[in-house]
Amino acid sequence: MAIFNLNINGKKQTVDVDPKTPMLWVLREHIKLVGTKYGCGVAACGACTIHFDGIAVRSCQLPVSAVGNKLITTIEGLSENGDHPVQKAWLEHDVAQCGYCQTGQIMSAAAFLKKNPNPTDEQIESAMNGNICRCATYLRIKAAVKTAAKSQTL
Repeated sequence: MAIFNLNINGKKQTVDVDPKTPMLWVLREHIKLVGTKYGCGVAACGACTIHFDGIAVRSCQLPVSAVGNKLITTIEGLSENGDHPVQKAWLEHDVAQCGYCQTGQIMSAAAFLKKNPNPTDEQIESAMNGNICRCATYLRIKAAVKTAAKSQTL
């Protein structure tokens, strides 16, 4: 066990965990931020996507020992009131069905649009390709990403 001082959603958090513990479990079990979902455990589905210093990463494969003092942002920290342009676009396009993958989808889309605020359809498809939606709402996901891009307030 080791003590780690983390910056999560702009707040300092201290945890005492095994250095190999994936951030997914640090967030869910130790900090009680359960918006980040467990999907596959092998970084293949995207349900556990968070931002690691602004970059979308799979938290199931990010050991707490690799975080240091870099900023971790979860779905809970994306916006205070659920009013991030991507979240608003998700509602506008009624993207979620079961909703399980949606936090990972939203986090991937937000990081992508931060880097590429005016994407083509092909760029959206490529960026979102690693996020699996069992309900197959891919057309609505793409439409929501396009709507969020048009908001220009990312």
